[in-house]
Amino acid sequence: MNDQPAVIPPPLPRRTVLAAALAAVVVPLSGCAGSAGEAASVASRERVTPPASERSSASPERSSASPERSSASPEPSARDLPAPDAAVSKDPERLADALTRTVGRLRDAIDDWRRTGDPAKGEAPEPVVLLSLYEQRVYRYLARNPAVASRTYGKLPKDVAARARDNVTAIRDLLSLAHPVSGPIKIKVRSAEPADALLAAFRRAERRFGVEWEVLAAVMLVETKFGRVRSPSYVGAKGPMQFMPGTWKAYGMGGDIDDTGDALLAAANYLHASGAPGDYRRALYAYNHSQAYVDAVLLHARQMKRDIRNYYAYYTWQVYVITPKGERRLTGP
Repeated sequence: MNDQPAVIPPPLPRRTVLAAALAAVVVPLSGCAGSAGEAASVASRERVTPPASERSSASPERSSASPERSSASPEPSARDLPAPDAAVSKDPERLADALTRTVGRLRDAIDDWRRTGDPAKGEAPEPVVLLSLYEQRVYRYLARNPAVASRTYGKLPKDVAARARDNVTAIRDLLSLAHPVSGPIKIKVRSAEPADALLAAFRRAERRFGVEWEVLAAVMLVETKFGRVRSPSYVGAKGPMQFMPGTWKAYGMGGDIDDTGDALLAAANYLHASGAPGDYRRALYAYNHSQAYVDAVLLHARQMKRDIRNYYAYYTWQVYVITPKGERRLTGP
């Protein structure tokens, strides 16, 4: 897609707008969603090796603020990282202690990754992946157990409590949109493009259309877990930002619906035409007609605005599918 000024058509009628969050709600895309994802059964899981990203060599734009190391806990070592299926305590006091330590260690691990690793290339290091997965699993547990959640919040430090409330509420909002379907489904998943390559693409779309990169990142998190889910939704929405073909024709500006950079520009184009950045609630409601969806996206975006390290934590959240027999994790360790 070239960088010529976009011709922005008027908003489409409601029945032809993006099916976006339906990907997170009706197809088991995101860990925050669950939806026809709440599938009756999963026939197969197909992992796809991603093609080399044409953007992975781009110089990523970083936050102007230097990362500050958390003093909450020492740097994690391999021997004390949580196992992928480590038990989540049901006791609020123990859970609050575990979550506080995990958040502090995760922040430190992300700082190390950004300082000594290369988020523009390759995947996140093991400490970030395992700590982030444990935090995600805690939030998913609390989203389904509001009584435990409310007792846990009061035992957390203020900043960790705010982080937990936003994430648990967002997950609960998206789970409320779940609509189980019958019959086996096939879900294609693959690795996400490098974190800083995505960050550069978010900021490129922000510069062009004025839609905050954190909002675009939150939409992509909800829709496809940063492009990890590559299957169309049950209604035919496609690509990393889950566009219906008709909406793509109007807002895709001649790009490739499956290309991450093109899809992000199209999403920013559509959100701008629908009211962003002046009215994000209106714009996101046009993207998906659900207040729960709007609330969830804005809560995730708020966390990324508060601390860019939250973007890197979300980047490593895994894809879950909900079945009658419970949750299944489709990606990650």
